[in-house]
Amino acid sequence: NYLIEWDKRTAIGVVIASEGYPQEYQVGKKILGLEKLNNIDNVKIFHSGTIANNGEVVTNGGRVLCVTGLGEDIIKARKEVYLAVSSIHWDGSYYRKDIGNRSTKNL
Repeated sequence: NYLIEWDKRTAIGVVIASEGYPQEYQVGKKILGLEKLNNIDNVKIFHSGTIANNGEVVTNGGRVLCVTGLGEDIIKARKEVYLAVSSIHWDGSYYRKDIGNRSTKNL
């Protein structure tokens, strides 16, 4: 059995993908910057296209990471996620820069 606790903060997730996704993309690219985000309470990183290789985290898919920022409201969550995303990169990484724009447009 698992105890599930809901976080009441707002969350925004941004996927970081590999160049060429969804068609052809290269794997085995060393992901830089993850260590800077290990103990930050407002950021959670979900791995989907990664693998450990000789003590390093490398790409192993097209949709590589989903970085999630948490905040008291959508504006703060968006700020957290894009600050975190800007710290992570590998050769050929890219992400959308408009996630959450519609929700914050009239605020």
